[in-house]
Amino acid sequence: MRSHTIPSKVIFHIDGDAFFVGVEMAKDPSLKGLPVVTGEERGIVSALSYEAKALGIIRGMPIFKVKQDFPHVRILPGDYKAYVHYSEMMFKIVNRYAYGVEEYSIDECFADFTGLDRTLKMSYQEIARRIKKEIYEELGISVSVGLAPTKVLAKVASNWVKPNGLTEITLETVADFLSSTPIKKVWGIGPKTSEFLVQRGVFTAKDFCMKGEAWVNQNLSKPYSVIWQELSGESVLVVDTEVKTSYSSIQKTRTFHPPTNDKVFLWSQLSKHIEDACKKARYYEQVPKKVSIFLKMQNLKIIARSVTLAVPSHSPEIVLSAVRPLFDDLHMRKILYRTAGVVLQDLMTNYTFQEDLFGGTRTAQKLDQVYKQIDALEDKFGKRVVYLASTQQALKHKGKGTDADDLDRDLLFL
Repeated sequence: MRSHTIPSKVIFHIDGDAFFVGVEMAKDPSLKGLPVVTGEERGIVSALSYEAKALGIIRGMPIFKVKQDFPHVRILPGDYKAYVHYSEMMFKIVNRYAYGVEEYSIDECFADFTGLDRTLKMSYQEIARRIKKEIYEELGISVSVGLAPTKVLAKVASNWVKPNGLTEITLETVADFLSSTPIKKVWGIGPKTSEFLVQRGVFTAKDFCMKGEAWVNQNLSKPYSVIWQELSGESVLVVDTEVKTSYSSIQKTRTFHPPTNDKVFLWSQLSKHIEDACKKARYYEQVPKKVSIFLKMQNLKIIARSVTLAVPSHSPEIVLSAVRPLFDDLHMRKILYRTAGVVLQDLMTNYTFQEDLFGGTRTAQKLDQVYKQIDALEDKFGKRVVYLASTQQALKHKGKGTDADDLDRDLLFL
């Protein structure tokens, strides 16, 4: 562990406890204390209460199996508009005390409270207790809060006691926490990297820090050095409070286990990512001019191809048609792949279709109207009420996998 000569920051990580189900219980208090799952409209469990988890139910379990094996469990359709509303209200409550929050996902956020103990005339723990209290009293949901000098440590802290936890990690206590944190539980370290580290005697976050930065740089890529620094108490990842209104690129990727050479499965994964990326582009009213796809091999080598779209479009059919030849070129027999991903690039806002000689513009305009209707359906009934046939196998995949988040994305290219 390295010594520090500058004052440490105080980063909060606020994490909703079983958030979707928590919202359902806030809407209907009679559900509290009962085993509850959501996802009825999708046919698989998308969220579950702690009581349901204690029975052995897991995310992704087929709803018919829940009904068969656990007939007393309450099964609900997802209410996505309510989840977004509660999320916005939760972030507003945190903003009463902070100078801004990083809305990391629908049910969690970061905030930099450094120095606000003096401004607010209360301790950091008292600020956290106030936030927890107001969220519960006003929204009826519980959150767990982690306080720490860095974002990675704040994530460790918020997961330490759940539900309704409040945990603070300081530079004086960090070693004790890290010695009890399995390496696979560290934010940004996926299953494959965790396996790699365990094989080299790194079982806990403390073991990882004790290896030293030089060892990390020699054996892993750059983002893991950032994780090492953050675990060691050095704040590197800033709290980004800027609200996104547009993107320069949109990336979707997933690491799957075990690695595979199945061409149909890999194409289905890419199809799913393209559907998700295009939906996000439509939400921000942007269209890509360029698309890249990539595969990561079992040895971590990445191969990628890019194409410029004849007609910029955020319709999955057009993007899939453009990248299929790239995929056929990328895929090699007898090579195992562990990650597939797509990047929409050169995104444009307020794009106006230009007439062309080959009918591509007319097709893109028609699909644009189709997807406006599909997006409206998904807003009402939940994600994937309509999806492409090429995506089906990826949705049925029961193997383990990891979706990349904002921290993990760097691991793909560095």
